[in-house]
Amino acid sequence: MTLIFIYCMESTEIKQPAERQPYDVIVVGAGAAGMMAAGTAARSGKRVLLIEKMEKSGRKVRISGKGRCNVTNARPPEEFAQQIRTNAEFFAQAFAEFNNRAAIRFFERQGVKLDIERGDRVFPRSGKAWDIANALLEYCVDNGVRIMYDTCATAVLTIGSRVYGVRYRNKRGFERKEECGQVILTTGGVSYPATGSTGDGYAFAADLGHTIEPLRPSLTPLVSSHPQMKYLHGLLLRNVRAELYVDNELVREEFGELGFSERGIEGAVALRMSRDAVDALIEQKRVKIVVDLKPGLTEEMLRDRIARERAEMAPTEFFGELLRKLVPKALVMPLAQELDIHSKNYQSKVTDAEVGRLIRTLKGMTFPVTDYAPFEFAVTTAGGVRCDEVNPYTMESRKVQGLYFAGEVLDLDANTGGYNLQIAFSTGRLAGMLKK
Repeated sequence: MTLIFIYCMESTEIKQPAERQPYDVIVVGAGAAGMMAAGTAARSGKRVLLIEKMEKSGRKVRISGKGRCNVTNARPPEEFAQQIRTNAEFFAQAFAEFNNRAAIRFFERQGVKLDIERGDRVFPRSGKAWDIANALLEYCVDNGVRIMYDTCATAVLTIGSRVYGVRYRNKRGFERKEECGQVILTTGGVSYPATGSTGDGYAFAADLGHTIEPLRPSLTPLVSSHPQMKYLHGLLLRNVRAELYVDNELVREEFGELGFSERGIEGAVALRMSRDAVDALIEQKRVKIVVDLKPGLTEEMLRDRIARERAEMAPTEFFGELLRKLVPKALVMPLAQELDIHSKNYQSKVTDAEVGRLIRTLKGMTFPVTDYAPFEFAVTTAGGVRCDEVNPYTMESRKVQGLYFAGEVLDLDANTGGYNLQIAFSTGRLAGMLKK
């Protein structure tokens, strides 16, 4: 009997369930900012739960940069700061803590080889955005972060002005809650909603008393009423200068690539201009883009160039063949129609007045901008949680103790070129440090 009694006692001890330790931090949203925040907090010894509504982490990271992922930009700090379009002073604190050089070192330590390309843009050498997303995921897993996929946060729970947990709906559809004294919201914006960025964080923040600056697409294609737009789809113009006018006042000038698609005018030049264009269109102002197709030539130099080209052509060669010597093939027909000169006219019959019109158009082809592409096509979201309601040294809310923000949910956005992902990394890192 004694032997049996001892066996039962030992068996009872073995089956005694271990008490689950509560989490120190819950991070909502497993994007670039969320994974950086979760991994950083866990690395410092915190017990971290990362909640993600989609079936995998880093959905937006995996498609960024047309699948290549422009990780950051290697420009010096003072030049980098000039590319932050909103609340640059607020961002400066996070950038000082974890800057672009630190981001490069981080990914290289995670085993991702990087290259610096034209414009100081930094890409993974493999050309695969997945390498960046997987490196962030490994950073979380290696440091012990627990990740719950297909799980949708439904509320941030508070007592008075202090966080005490998160309510969520799990993959089976059941409502649950997890108590925790520190919550980091990294839910992203509303651009590319198919990746899970549907604005949940804005609703949570507003419910807790935060002001949300109006949301609008940023780095988004611009829609033009130019009659030749339908013939320009697929055209990419390199090394052009473009000027953005609002109510006939010059507000921005850019140099680089300009592209055309069924979505509108895009490419790096148009995307950088889109922030100002969108705001102007919302205010119902008149917007236009004037493109200099030959920025390296003055009008007089261009006139001499055209004269030389014509002198080398037979009188019976067509006007369209002259245009082909000046612009890409895809632009020949639209340009001829813009000038109202038939492309099959003999070039010898083109008058001086028509040459003058050609020169003026090459130096200033005008595209009225009437609309902008929706959030589905925008690289990032402008607007968000007001930055003056967040401590720039910690990313903690000034209104709710224990609540932190990072990434696109904040009213922070920048030009294209790797700057917006760096915002996510810097603010995520700082939020994950949980400074007091």
